[in-house]
Amino acid sequence: MEKKKLTKKEIRYRKKFIRTLRDTLHTAIVIAAIAVLISNLMIPVLRIYGHSMNETLDEGDIVLSVKGSSFKTGDIIAFYYNNKLLVKRVIGYAGDWIDIDEDGNVYVNNNKVEEPYLEKKAKGECNIELPYQVPESRIFVMGDNREVSVDSRNTSVGCVAEEQIVGKIVFRVWPLSGAGFIR
Repeated sequence: MEKKKLTKKEIRYRKKFIRTLRDTLHTAIVIAAIAVLISNLMIPVLRIYGHSMNETLDEGDIVLSVKGSSFKTGDIIAFYYNNKLLVKRVIGYAGDWIDIDEDGNVYVNNNKVEEPYLEKKAKGECNIELPYQVPESRIFVMGDNREVSVDSRNTSVGCVAEEQIVGKIVFRVWPLSGAGFIR
């Protein structure tokens, strides 16, 4: 078999093709690296495990969170506890007095907290002495599925330190039927 001699036009085309392919690969790698940095540093993508936030977030949901330290009552935050990622709702801040009656109504500084996001109220597993004052530099959190959620009402989890917080949960990505902003 004879080897075909390449024309100058074919050689130029191959060089241009290889250069274009190399540039495309470099661009794809840079974009992927930027996406990884953004997702890890600014907008972590999280998967929900467990049932403590049922009705609001279900096991298997994939959500986006936003880094930050400014949260208001009712915001849903993700935080680390014993190498696990927990997701709960902000109820109170350092210095606040938290009280929960037998019907599951929550009071912060003697003001009843309106919780339209709850399907069912319950006192749940509470082994802290009520009323309870939130310690300095801590946030009191509770799950929406109050009957099963282990949260700040239990000394095994307690209140959340600011350095434990991953971010505020803002958007559900999966399942697509439930995609949208989270309240």
